[in-house]
Amino acid sequence: MTTESDDAALRAGLDDLLRHANPPMVIVTARDPDGNRAGCLVGFSSQCGIKPPRYAVWLSVQNHTFEIARNSDHLAVHVLAKRQRSLAELFGSVTDHDHDKFAQCDWTDGPFGLPVLSGVAGWFAGPAHQVSEDASSGDHELFIIDPQVAHGRLGEQPLSFQDVKDLDAGNPA
Repeated sequence: MTTESDDAALRAGLDDLLRHANPPMVIVTARDPDGNRAGCLVGFSSQCGIKPPRYAVWLSVQNHTFEIARNSDHLAVHVLAKRQRSLAELFGSVTDHDHDKFAQCDWTDGPFGLPVLSGVAGWFAGPAHQVSEDASSGDHELFIIDPQVAHGRLGEQPLSFQDVKDLDAGNPA
């Protein structure tokens, strides 16, 4: 049986270790059948399959993008270069609940009707499904994307967590 102080010690140790992690940051965009679009900066993502290629993103259940993504059949993932911090700030610090982020950046209608951000290092898109709430990871939920379209190559340093850790999130976790 663990005590509250054991839990606090575990959390403190884990926080110390993970604050040094440096995963790439991506922007996920979605559009639902009613045409509502949303996008957010995502720090929890990873390739999760080779044959077929698959990609996992965890979206905060507090985020407007989560609401749109769960009603969307497809998602787009945008890979950012270090020089694109301002785009990361827009999609990480401004909430779709209050503002139209797409009115503040360049984008086009892409495959599957998804909003595709212009000028990013690269992006991919495809069918996506939300993994059962039974497999929830707490305050974030898992979506698996089967990329069918990819565009661009990074060719430069990716934007990472350490590059944006000082941003004020538009929503709580």
